[in-house]
Amino acid sequence: MITGSCHCGAVTFTYEGEPEKLVVCNCSICRRLATLWAHGPEGVITIQAPAEGLRCYSWGDKGLEFCACATCNCITHWQARSTTQPRNMAVNCRLSEPADIAHLRIRHFDGADSWKFLD
Repeated sequence: MITGSCHCGAVTFTYEGEPEKLVVCNCSICRRLATLWAHGPEGVITIQAPAEGLRCYSWGDKGLEFCACATCNCITHWQARSTTQPRNMAVNCRLSEPADIAHLRIRHFDGADSWKFLD
């Protein structure tokens, strides 16, 4: 299990089990956010946040929304905006303890151009 929290601790996440990899993406938003994603479906990933505790941002085709703590502004996760269940999502493992994720493989994804892994 992997856990993480925003800087102020208001928003936390749990990833049941372990992802096979963590992903660094170079798309227009991920490269600016400097996130390290662990992907999984709702149910494997659980987000806990107080009511009104998240600010979410969506653009383009509005298929995803990137969510941040409303207090400290740390990007905690993205989630698909679709209503199909379980929804796909990813948590930002830069908010996890480094020792808890140090053994996981990091892959680089070209979200800017080819939509392929670069390694």
